[in-house]
Amino acid sequence: MITQEEVKKIQNTWGEGVVKIGSLKHNRIECEKFTSEFLDNLYAFEIGNVLFKPTKCAIEQFRPTKSEALSYFIAGDDRACDEDKGFAIQPWTKVRFENSGFILEEDRALSMGNYFFTDLNGDEAKVEYTFGYKLINGKLKIDLHHSSFPYTG
Repeated sequence: MITQEEVKKIQNTWGEGVVKIGSLKHNRIECEKFTSEFLDNLYAFEIGNVLFKPTKCAIEQFRPTKSEALSYFIAGDDRACDEDKGFAIQPWTKVRFENSGFILEEDRALSMGNYFFTDLNGDEAKVEYTFGYKLINGKLKIDLHHSSFPYTG
């Protein structure tokens, strides 16, 4: 059975990775290399498409492939989606998860809640998320990632 601790561990690793991507923004080669490894290590692209709906997308809302996820995180001249600005190269100094709940199973887990991204001025951006995790060869990987800004009415 997957545990809450295992889910929280991958969440922390994900947040630390997003911060590191931003810290590498001035070294494009290292940034691309790290982000590619980040996606390989944390997302389940090796088994097929990932249900990935990132926060700041209006035209191409759904990003099932690694190249589209890479484009969202770091953009660049060769980005897969023209609207991408590079979410992770903002940069962010901290990512904090507040889980609302979990569904835990033998080889699958879901978590939902808010996560907060701290910018260089210390301001936090609140984002709602749902992540799905699948156990693949003994390693927890993300196969569902949905995030959006809270409803403002």
